[in-house]
Amino acid sequence: MELFKKEKDVYEPIESLIGGGDDYHIYYMSASDRMIAGLIGAGIGGVVSYLFFHSIVVTVAAAAAVAVLAQGIYRESRQKKRKKELLLQFKDLLESLTTSYATGKNTLDSFRDAWNDLEQIYGDQADITTELAILVTGMENNIAIEDLLSNFANRSGLEDIASFADVFRVSLQGANIQKIIAATRDVINDKIEIEMEIQTIIAGNKNELNIMMVMPLVILVSLGGMGSDMTAASNTPVNVGIKVIALGMFYLAYHLGRKFTDIKI
Repeated sequence: MELFKKEKDVYEPIESLIGGGDDYHIYYMSASDRMIAGLIGAGIGGVVSYLFFHSIVVTVAAAAAVAVLAQGIYRESRQKKRKKELLLQFKDLLESLTTSYATGKNTLDSFRDAWNDLEQIYGDQADITTELAILVTGMENNIAIEDLLSNFANRSGLEDIASFADVFRVSLQGANIQKIIAATRDVINDKIEIEMEIQTIIAGNKNELNIMMVMPLVILVSLGGMGSDMTAASNTPVNVGIKVIALGMFYLAYHLGRKFTDIKI
């Protein structure tokens, strides 16, 4: 019988229409990112494993393993942070566009003004500055702004930008662009304010979760200070099995706790 191995689908990055834009679904870690992730992972893995098992071999192995696992966790964290920053920058873009349209400027000049404004605020290396350079350059090369915005929305992976691109496309058919941009800005502002209020409300729960995860380590330190002959601190086969299961339960509890407190609007 011939066996066929099913190939996994490989994600193809979305390219900008004129080049230069990133696909925000993907985060490429720099050397410093990898070093930071590795140090954090090794530190946590090493401390926890030593407190649980008091074995240099286990500590080194655990530190190396967690350092590798931390790469993916850190990458996801950085990607989420980048998207959040992009959304805040996009909000400022809408503010600038609203002002420019209110003075009677056309679409190209409005985006040019926004490019200059946001470059002064965020610098020429910011994501929104790069995207505005693509939008303006694309329009100067006779690429439709609605296509450029749709491409930006697809690469960003942000629903608010996608919604704005769709509404902007419709507005070009005769609707009041200034009012539509202002309305979109207000919706994003309200959404951000609600998210900030939610984060403030659940901040206490997150702190309690972190304290609960630290308490087992405090207990182990206390037991270790009572003497190496303490049953819970010894490394008998039964205790090792119990400690491994306990570590798995602590990780699962922390993972679920983070999921429950990660509320999206």
